[in-house]
Amino acid sequence: MLGLLLARQAGIDDPVRLRRTTSTWRVLSLELNKDRDVERIHGTGINTLDIEPVEGRYMLSGGSDGVIVLHDLENFSGKPTYTCKALGYVGRSHPDVHKFSVETVQWYPHDTGMFTSSSFDKTLKIWDTNVLQPADVFHFEGTVYSHHMSPVATNHCLIAVGTKRPQVQLCDLKSGSCSHTLQGHRQEVLAVSWSTRHEYVLATASADSKVNLWDVRKASGCLSTLDQHNGEKSKASSEAASTAHNGRVNGLCYMNDGLHLLTIGTDDRMRLWNSFTGENTLVNYGKVCNESRKGLKFTVSCGCNQEFAFVPYGSTIAVYTVFTGEQVAVLRGHYSTVNCCVFQPNFQELYSGSKDCNILAWIPALREPVNDYVSEKSLPQQHLNPAYEDAWSSSDEG
Repeated sequence: MLGLLLARQAGIDDPVRLRRTTSTWRVLSLELNKDRDVERIHGTGINTLDIEPVEGRYMLSGGSDGVIVLHDLENFSGKPTYTCKALGYVGRSHPDVHKFSVETVQWYPHDTGMFTSSSFDKTLKIWDTNVLQPADVFHFEGTVYSHHMSPVATNHCLIAVGTKRPQVQLCDLKSGSCSHTLQGHRQEVLAVSWSTRHEYVLATASADSKVNLWDVRKASGCLSTLDQHNGEKSKASSEAASTAHNGRVNGLCYMNDGLHLLTIGTDDRMRLWNSFTGENTLVNYGKVCNESRKGLKFTVSCGCNQEFAFVPYGSTIAVYTVFTGEQVAVLRGHYSTVNCCVFQPNFQELYSGSKDCNILAWIPALREPVNDYVSEKSLPQQHLNPAYEDAWSSSDEG
């Protein structure tokens, strides 16, 4: 690290390399922050979290009791020990509160003035943040498991919705109606995720063991169905060749550059896919315990030398290097099953929600100051961890 600082100071190294290396150090040193509490409003388990991408300051949480809470993560106390206050919440006494469990909350990607929520009460609600009142409500015939708005769309305002029915619903914010449906799955759709690179590309995961990729401009069907065997017929079953997992697929997460897609299934496996070719990269993450019967909310880092996946694993959070499959850490602090986690890329922080009704903050550990005259060779051998190695290249081919 000292060598990188000296090289940057001398102007002989790229600032991106220093930033990525620092971000990697911070992610690998995440620990439970005992000085930062998130005000406890939920009386039941927390299913979903989302931090708005505009400032990275406000966080939404949705609970099994239908309650939605708006949190302010900023510290205005001037003290190291503080509580992230709830700026407002849609409680059980609110006339428009969800009747059943809230499964997904998401900020409008371009403005904190609006957010969305979906629930087991078969509704998707569009909320005005300033007054905490719904501006629009979409009703569905089946339980809603997941919804997602594209983080990069500029030409459409579509919300993809996965329900108990096998069709994927597309709701248009401009018209206030369901524009059309995507036919292709055989069972309930447990997770949906728009590409972080192409605004019309959508990934959907289902209890039928399949993950479909769609171009929503085309009515002819899905672009492709991910195949865990990469086209090689399974000896046990010919049908298994067209499945992404050997069980329900209940988790999706695009990498921030949109080049790869992570999926999780109830076969206790996580798989990394090339989002352009649909190829299974065959990265081995080992057993990734997944007992959830609904959607599993996991997340990935941003801006590191090697990116990391944060996956709820029982009452812990397992941290994996995405492209090598190595488990580099296990974060312990919750007393019950972790349902969701969200990454704050500005400060490399992580927030997690659990059935224990708590939201925990995980922040990089403070490092002891190092004497300027101490060489890097004499420092602890942490830099030998492959996750610290710089994989960034400034060349066009990198």
